[in-house]
Amino acid sequence: MMRRKVGKLLGDRRVVGGFLLLIQLAIVMFGVSWASTEYHWLTPALTVLSVIIVIWLVRKYDNPMYKITWMLVIVLLPLFGGLFYLFWGNTPLNRARTQHQYEPKPPDFTDYMRTPATKELIEQHPRHAARARYIETLDGMPVWTNTETKYFRIGEEMFDSMCKELRRAQKFIFLEYFIIEEGIMWDTILDILREKAAAGLDVRVLYDDVGSICTLPKNYDRYLMSLGIHAVRFNRFIPTLNTYLNYRNHRKMTIIDGNVGYMGGINLADEYINKKVRFGCWKDTGIMLRGEGTANMTALFLQMWEYVTGEDMPPLENYLPTAKLPADGYVQPFADSPLDDINIGESTYLQIIHNARKYVYITTPYLVLDNEMITALTIAAQSGVDVRILTPGIPDKKLVYMITRSYYQQLHRAGVKIYEYRPGFLHAKTIVSDDDTAVVGTINMDFRSFFLHFECATCFYNSSVVATVKQDIMETINVSRRIDDEWLRRVPWIRSIMASVLRLFAPLL
Repeated sequence: MMRRKVGKLLGDRRVVGGFLLLIQLAIVMFGVSWASTEYHWLTPALTVLSVIIVIWLVRKYDNPMYKITWMLVIVLLPLFGGLFYLFWGNTPLNRARTQHQYEPKPPDFTDYMRTPATKELIEQHPRHAARARYIETLDGMPVWTNTETKYFRIGEEMFDSMCKELRRAQKFIFLEYFIIEEGIMWDTILDILREKAAAGLDVRVLYDDVGSICTLPKNYDRYLMSLGIHAVRFNRFIPTLNTYLNYRNHRKMTIIDGNVGYMGGINLADEYINKKVRFGCWKDTGIMLRGEGTANMTALFLQMWEYVTGEDMPPLENYLPTAKLPADGYVQPFADSPLDDINIGESTYLQIIHNARKYVYITTPYLVLDNEMITALTIAAQSGVDVRILTPGIPDKKLVYMITRSYYQQLHRAGVKIYEYRPGFLHAKTIVSDDDTAVVGTINMDFRSFFLHFECATCFYNSSVVATVKQDIMETINVSRRIDDEWLRRVPWIRSIMASVLRLFAPLL
């Protein structure tokens, strides 16, 4: 029994990787401590290095919350803090390995038989002009119409729809996910992929290596390739002291024949469809696009495939939608990358909050906010906008849950209404405002999603999805607990202090 447990631990990539990282950290700390006693000039030199890095951080265009956290670490550990930042911080050296490879070319739709609808949206609905232009200018992803849209209130609904559409595939299937786990959901999809690959379809699977580190064998991509499926692991986990390990692919997309696309918070694992119960009822959401709007999703996938594999991106026109459906408002799928100084995900949320006149409702599994987001939410609430935020009632990560709850008092005092989903874990990432705008995707309201992960989402303008998202949130509120003064008074002061301390280090968690 003991041997079996030891063998299981040694086979766990998290355990081995974490152990190797700790060894490296111990070597660095021991080496610096020993060298500083042997070479007396080293201690003042490292202290000067820490001071220089603090000054550089003050001048740097990073998020203030991130900079303050690192400055605190350096002040508390002046001997090691500067070195730690060089290893793990957001430095040009650490970003270079990944950044120089990721220069996605904006998709070219000039030869496509359809014309993007950005200009049409701006002319007919000027209220959305700034946000639509912002996303297209910085991300290269335009607005589309002539697209059928569908919103899924829970993972089971989306899974059933995906299986039906996958079975109808005729040309290609692209899947890009943060987590894949063997079980009912993935095994069902894999059977379809195996069959389609054998039939000669272009089937590609891209999954995050760290996201799936506990759910798939190390070389699972090789197994998929043996089935005729093109498979790639994103940013393979190599346990070394480098910050690029933080850059994870948190995106979740399925594209079928260029005509159908799925996106949302739902990974390919059984808890997302409540076939495995971990934290009560798992509440998640997703969307399906059928028609022209899928073009952006296809372009995003092929950009990422080119980045990870180094292969030249095939001609986009070979994969663009051929179906033209009746218009259901306007859609604009987009993505965000941590490898630039542009935070499209957070900025899109901020624009929606700033532009809200009647209400803005948000669902998020994690709430780790910077000053800009706190200010936007409080100003909106104090201006008479109905601001509501829904978070989980049962956490999946207890430390992050403590940080999430640490924001309740400040937001509540500003007039923001906060609810916790009683039946279980709320994993949905949505925002809806004023009956004409909604975003559904993979973007959490936390530092990792806004600054460290590759993310994706779809903006809906004057679409039927907007009303459906709002209705779903209202129904979720009905089974949620409102955070009020009495609830806040019952929070133990010790827990409140611990949460406040954790918030200081939130960008590093």
